[in-house]
Amino acid sequence: MTTIGIPRETRPGERLVAATPTSVSRLIALGYDVVVERDAGAGATYVDDAYAEVGATIVDSAWGSDIVAAVNAPTDEQVALLRDGAVLVAMLAPAANPDLAERLRAGGVTALALDAVPRISRAQSLDVLSTLSNVAGYRAVIEAAEQYGGMFGGQVTAAGKTAPAKVFVIGAGVAGLAAIGAADSLGAQVRAFDVRPEVGEQIESMGASFVRAEQAQQQVSTDGYASALSEAQEAATAAVYARESAEADIVITTALVRGTAPTTITAEMVEAMRPGSVVVDLAASGGGNCELTVPGQRVVTPNGVTIVGWTDLPGRLPRHTSQLFATNVVHLLALLTPGKDGVLVLDLEDPVQRGMTVTHERDLLWPPPPVAVSAAPAVEATPEPPPPVVRADPQVKARRRLVGYALAAVLVTLAISFAPPAFLGHFTVFVLAVFVGYYVISNVTHALHTPLMAQTNAISGIILVGALLQIGSDDLLVTVLACVAAALASINVFGGFLVANRMIRMFRRDA
Repeated sequence: MTTIGIPRETRPGERLVAATPTSVSRLIALGYDVVVERDAGAGATYVDDAYAEVGATIVDSAWGSDIVAAVNAPTDEQVALLRDGAVLVAMLAPAANPDLAERLRAGGVTALALDAVPRISRAQSLDVLSTLSNVAGYRAVIEAAEQYGGMFGGQVTAAGKTAPAKVFVIGAGVAGLAAIGAADSLGAQVRAFDVRPEVGEQIESMGASFVRAEQAQQQVSTDGYASALSEAQEAATAAVYARESAEADIVITTALVRGTAPTTITAEMVEAMRPGSVVVDLAASGGGNCELTVPGQRVVTPNGVTIVGWTDLPGRLPRHTSQLFATNVVHLLALLTPGKDGVLVLDLEDPVQRGMTVTHERDLLWPPPPVAVSAAPAVEATPEPPPPVVRADPQVKARRRLVGYALAAVLVTLAISFAPPAFLGHFTVFVLAVFVGYYVISNVTHALHTPLMAQTNAISGIILVGALLQIGSDDLLVTVLACVAAALASINVFGGFLVANRMIRMFRRDA
């Protein structure tokens, strides 16, 4: 049976792992045997016993497995441990590590780069870069809150009030949107900018204000990515960054163009920021968006601005990051195991599988052919005009309505004339109730419809009691009407209570 190995990450400071006990159980359900290297999940607080309980085997080395799923690219020593014909699943950065790709090819390894998943809709469940960016955006706000000398949310107390923190986010990709959501949930006033105009709605949906600068905006991108700016656009964006950073307490930068970090916050902009302000540079691993960023370090400028350049933000939340990363791996192996029989099938005709395949059968398959991706909405063909609709003459409709009202009035008059005297009193109450009910309910705002339901439940209760009293009547018609009234009133009463209870539970903390 095919074996999947989960090695322990050896990169200094790395706390992530490519599988969790939950994901291991899902891999076993696909028909694989799973071996986990001893203490592989210790950094993410997943102990060996938890893996063993779900069916994994704890081993001293997992690099000799049929399939090896790792987080980071292997070292030269680890590549030597891979057997001929093995499958390696990891973040390989093939464009930046051509030597590694060549060693894997020479070793007969099929290498699948998790960080090369095509950005198309059906590959989103495999996209580890989006997973890591989402965690990094959230963690960036946590780091900013630790460095910032105030509270994010404004406070009103007996001792006075404090203003909320002003946060400016550059870039509205996965990391930027995650940062916006986290900062907004903490009560900050969030503003965000992106050169792609189509993301403005996404920014505002997350609770931030979209900073608009027409001169800096690009055309709607066809692949969902921002492209390099022209000189005029760079000047316009620089003016936006200078203005917003000078007013902000916290600046979070996330701008990456094809893996390269352009400079968005210059040294002059940092000098114009207030003392105590914080810059969290999410692009530090690519050199940094801030001119003063030092990758992997925290810097305090002479004017008191703190610049955070951590390159391991996802690893600072290792438990949940490993959980999400492992789920991406499971989705990939589920795609590669269509029969759920533990047999891996690589389909190079599939653009998703082909796009992330670096080497296969001693062939170098990198770079892959381009994948047709369009983030812009497709232009729909102009439909044929529908046939003309023949509408009735409004005067004819008005005459028909008038005739209907006249006939109804005649019928009501005849019914009153020949009905017993008691009917007139009951009918009068009925008509008045209809008119009063209509005007009361129609003039109640939608926000009060739930309190109004309690009143209608009370009315239905009265109807239910009256119907129960009439069920024993000697008149068959009265009994039938009483049964119908009791049934309808019961439905209204119990249904009203169920709906009201469900809405109340939405506001309970323990729901």
